[in-house]
Amino acid sequence: MKASKFNMFFPHEEYQVGYNGFSNEFIILEPYLYELYKAAKNADFEELSLHSPDFYNLLKEKEFFINDDIDEVDRVRQMSKLIDNDDTKFKLHINPTMNCNFKCWYCYETHIKDSKMDLKTIANTEDFVKQVFENKKSLKEFSLSWFGGEPLLYFHKVVVPILKSTYEIAQLNGVNFHSAITTNGLLIDQTVIDLCLKYNLNFFQITLDGNREKHDKVRFISEGRGSYDKIVENIYELAKNRITVNIRINISVETLEGITDIVNDFAAMSPEDRKWIHFDLHKVWQVESDIDNEINENRWLFRNKGFVVSSGAHDTVINSCYGDHKNHATINFNGEVFKCTARDFTTANSEGILKPGGFIEWNEKLEKRLNSKFKNKPCLECPILPLCGGGCTQQAIEHENVDYCVYDFDNNKKLDVVKNKFFEILADYA
Repeated sequence: MKASKFNMFFPHEEYQVGYNGFSNEFIILEPYLYELYKAAKNADFEELSLHSPDFYNLLKEKEFFINDDIDEVDRVRQMSKLIDNDDTKFKLHINPTMNCNFKCWYCYETHIKDSKMDLKTIANTEDFVKQVFENKKSLKEFSLSWFGGEPLLYFHKVVVPILKSTYEIAQLNGVNFHSAITTNGLLIDQTVIDLCLKYNLNFFQITLDGNREKHDKVRFISEGRGSYDKIVENIYELAKNRITVNIRINISVETLEGITDIVNDFAAMSPEDRKWIHFDLHKVWQVESDIDNEINENRWLFRNKGFVVSSGAHDTVINSCYGDHKNHATINFNGEVFKCTARDFTTANSEGILKPGGFIEWNEKLEKRLNSKFKNKPCLECPILPLCGGGCTQQAIEHENVDYCVYDFDNNKKLDVVKNKFFEILADYA
């Protein structure tokens, strides 16, 4: 018997809270029990099993204590492999365009003014979907997501035809189908909402760049005419129509000031409608300032006002990034195919090309990606490896032969991830 390498403890009030990353279980220990745990950890397992059998069995059940012959890293590796190769699910991303009606300073995408998926590529994409349904006999769930660029620019010409055909083929094959869209939210109207409801496009991610004043400096329709009020109005309408909205608030040092205004702007939303919106606070990736604590404080500000808020943390390797999965593709407007949606959609980054008939011709980059994980030594020694899985394949590719850590080798940041998970659970039971 041995103590799991994925155990972490931290004090809370007069107790010690323990967390095991692999089992994703918490325990709350009184001080004397924590001392018993530490004594057993130092190889006195038999005495603990004799004198405190219930406590000993609890630690085994929650996998704080495991058998000596268990290779914990290999267990995570095998779990990751199982998830990444799951043939019951397929996730497809489509970029109808790389053009956008806003020009946000932090956007990593290269906007291409006249870019739009043409009829030939639409047909090839529809054929690709047909191939997935025909060839994957164990398929139970198909997820279709829209990205870009601003996908609503070509909602009726590109999104609706592919959405409709995919919905219908999923219905015909008895496969669970759902669709999501990442949009700036400006072009939503009732016609868009009605078509989304008809074809099960039931999830929107919409970004706010701080409060009205901050947002309108970045995302304006024309000189002196901001977009904040219209976007908030559209979010209200989506919630009324029972479509889930993830409101992503981009955080920088500038947008932290006045963030409470956003809470007030949604205060009038009815309790029933609030169930359909989630807030997700994220630091703009170009920002080098350490504002993680301030962001976390504001997450609790939203929670305390009765809103659902994402922790911003990894939630076990089971929910690994779609870009790591074998059964995922991102088709760009021009037919180039990618795995990661968080990098430029350039030809140099392309990992394949969509051919006539719906066949994807992948290049050598795909195999490199799918074999890139669990080679970073700091990850293999990290107590929260089961949470982040060593980061994602994109991080692994970009740090080949270089030690890296998505939490900057900061043990306090890693512990904060665990603490946030714990306090969210407490909040749910409050």
